[in-house]
Amino acid sequence: MASNGSDPRPAARTPLRATADNALKIVVVGGFGVGKTTLVGSVSEIRPLNTEEVMTRAGEGIDPAGLHGKRSTTVAFDFGRITLSERQVLYLFGAPGQERFWFLWDRLFSGALGAVVLVDTRRLEDSWYAIDRLEHHGTPFIVARNNFGEPTHTLEQVREALDLSPEVPLVDCDARDRDSGKRVLIHLVHHLAALAGADEAALAAPEPVVPEPVVPEPVVPESAVLTPAASAGAPDAIYEESTP
Repeated sequence: MASNGSDPRPAARTPLRATADNALKIVVVGGFGVGKTTLVGSVSEIRPLNTEEVMTRAGEGIDPAGLHGKRSTTVAFDFGRITLSERQVLYLFGAPGQERFWFLWDRLFSGALGAVVLVDTRRLEDSWYAIDRLEHHGTPFIVARNNFGEPTHTLEQVREALDLSPEVPLVDCDARDRDSGKRVLIHLVHHLAALAGADEAALAAPEPVVPEPVVPEPVVPESAVLTPAASAGAPDAIYEESTP
């Protein structure tokens, strides 16, 4: 299912509307060969920009050559676009999967509204770094299992293996199918909307009223209190006793 850089749709480009003034950024990230380039290409309304290069013998020992017939690899990022409305446009960035290009991820995450972590259940460990970096940046994300045939594990088993919190959505998809890819993005949008609603509810909640602390009046022992008579007469008594 790895992408070979081809685009099955016509090469005609969809022009960007002149009224569009609000750009939203989504990042598709995951391990090498999980289908990121394929997903971006399947849902993009324009011919996607990709930076795939042919894997050669020069990369032996560095590139995981021959992985499920994959012959090319993304060396920078993939780029696609979806028009949401007359004013809003969604930009898709597919991150490179090879470890030697991971230094680009932090830049791609900058300004992202959210992310899709694409996973291959045959190599779940390749997705751990992507999840770790997104959590580090505080970027909301969902996880999409890209099905390479009939699944051999349940989604709950995948969730447990990835140690995902219950709040992170986990969905199935086929990166080659446009409708399936669109459903993944819809799941992400719903997740982002739910998080935004929770934040607004937290901000709208009234602050708890903390009662003022009650400071008790100091209690003075009776033995420490001098009556006016005693305090007035004490010096005279001392004076009289000391007078010869």
